[in-house]
Amino acid sequence: MTPEEIAKLPYRPCVGVMLINADNHVFVGQRLDNDAPAWQMPQGGVDEGEAPRAAALRELWEETGVTEDKAQIIAETDGWIAYDLPHDIVPRIWKGRYRGQEQKWFLIRFNGEDADVNIETDHPEFSEWRWLPADDLVANIVPFKREVYAKVVDAFAAHL
Repeated sequence: MTPEEIAKLPYRPCVGVMLINADNHVFVGQRLDNDAPAWQMPQGGVDEGEAPRAAALRELWEETGVTEDKAQIIAETDGWIAYDLPHDIVPRIWKGRYRGQEQKWFLIRFNGEDADVNIETDHPEFSEWRWLPADDLVANIVPFKREVYAKVVDAFAAHL
């Protein structure tokens, strides 16, 4: 695909979850489909007719095994934050239908124990996980998502 063709594509509607523990450290998972360091917070598409809050809780459960009774939504971004995928990735992801994602982010307090986290889900996305201080988050994320993550950290700074 040419850059001009990619620029005409829409963004995929998506939610993201900044899950924080009692120490205000952030959950990150190493992407299963990437051998290089590719840490990220839980995120995923919004289904047709699904409310963003419901999508955030669903994605959290699908990717981490954290159930709604152990998750308290504290805040959400005012708007949606968009990012473009690197051009060489666009044709391979989502059948080349999207140029990137437009994300609504939710800050969620984890009220469980580490043993309640289970990344060995029906459709695993992470090979390992850990808690990171929010100040270390952006530096550990794949480069094309760093600007989004910086905006998310800024949006939720008052709660961290």
